[in-house]
Amino acid sequence: MDHIAQVKAGPVILITPVILAGGSGTRLWPLSRKSYPKQFVPLVGDTTLFQAVARRLSGGTDSFTFDRPIVLTNALFRFIIAEQLTQEGIDPDAILIEPEGRNTAPAILAAALHLAARQPDAIMLVAPSDHVVPDIAAFQEAVGKGLATIAKGDMVTFGIQPTKAETGYGYLEIAARPDGSGQPISLTSFVEKPHAARAEEMLATGNYLWNAGIFLFAVKDIIAAFERHAPTMLATVRLAVEQAEPDLGFLRLAKEPWEKTDNVAIDYAIMERADNLSVVPYDAGWSDLGDWEAVWSHMQPDEEGVSLSGAATALDCRNSLLRSESEGLEIIGLGLDNIVAVAMNDAVLIADKSRTQDVKKVVEALQRKGAVQAETFPKDHRPWGWHESLLIGGRFQVKRITVLPGASLSLQSHFHRSEHWIIVEGTARVTLDSDISVLTENQSVYIPVGAQHRIENPGRIPMVFIEVQTGPYVGEDDIIRYEDRYARA
Repeated sequence: MDHIAQVKAGPVILITPVILAGGSGTRLWPLSRKSYPKQFVPLVGDTTLFQAVARRLSGGTDSFTFDRPIVLTNALFRFIIAEQLTQEGIDPDAILIEPEGRNTAPAILAAALHLAARQPDAIMLVAPSDHVVPDIAAFQEAVGKGLATIAKGDMVTFGIQPTKAETGYGYLEIAARPDGSGQPISLTSFVEKPHAARAEEMLATGNYLWNAGIFLFAVKDIIAAFERHAPTMLATVRLAVEQAEPDLGFLRLAKEPWEKTDNVAIDYAIMERADNLSVVPYDAGWSDLGDWEAVWSHMQPDEEGVSLSGAATALDCRNSLLRSESEGLEIIGLGLDNIVAVAMNDAVLIADKSRTQDVKKVVEALQRKGAVQAETFPKDHRPWGWHESLLIGGRFQVKRITVLPGASLSLQSHFHRSEHWIIVEGTARVTLDSDISVLTENQSVYIPVGAQHRIENPGRIPMVFIEVQTGPYVGEDDIIRYEDRYARA
């Protein structure tokens, strides 16, 4: 098909966003952990990075409109994603569940094949879920400039104008220095993360851009690229998509063919081999918030270079970041210089700001000693809401539990523990064996050992209750489920 005819089939071009949301970064520990990584955390402001990219890839301009997004993630994050999209008023086209992480090439191909089954002439914009792009209008203008190149049969990536000789990013070598127009430029090569001296050299030449990992292409073109450069991957991913099964509004890719798929990034699998790739230069602000120094910068430090978040106070401090991520926990800095201090209710990080790229070594050290804080976030998200442990002892545990409107925990019982529930916000419908009652704020109920019980939120606002568990064992695995709307029974 003529690509120009394909792109100009209607008065406004339709672009399907594809958001990659399965990563689990470690350099922003303790706020970002394997069970709840940085894309779902409000690192800068009240909006999470995932919500920000979903918002950025909605609406459109006079020349194009963003369609409903496709999201790629894993089973652990699916309900977090659904909840955060609902908060933004965004109804996704699909949330595809990867059986296990296989890097960006299989994920992007799965989205392309899923979309091509219904819209073979579709255009995709692929973006990571953990980047900061503050100027939405400028970004959408850059997307519009890339569309003209798509019409010629090219695939497009976006290169960020470097502001320093960064060694933590890969680079794109382009055929000419950007002239400020933002028009696409031919790609010469991909460059791995350089050492400091090489980064300085590349910055001086002016024809190297940071690789943002954002791509724009016609679905037919990316599938054709896989046919040419990675046919084995195309075969296994196609089977995973064709054999995918619906699951509570999500779409689970088939496990067996997916496990046979190579674990490889899109750059290595396709882009470094393609001869039809152009780069749109972008210089309106971008960051992947890859470490705490980047977060410090985006929090707009004061005249002393101090950034504060939460219950934080700085006295005679300079060039430092202080964050309290726990209610009622005050963090005070006195006479600090070039320090990052992040306090949560289960872990505290104190680091020299120049060493924030090495925070992943902290996580590795915690993993070696078996500390749960290495990977597990204190707030545990579930399909019905979330819970967090407030206090735990030898024969008891106290939790705060939030149940979303219309949601319900499973009908369950326990072998070893009894529970006391105190409603502190909203309204609860409680099933206790054969009895059903409605409780409101300041009311409570006792759940004996072995009793079948369930709590639901019939209201329109979140319901919060305090759960006091008592008994010889209060582990999460002491549970028998009899009925569960989320198919966990």
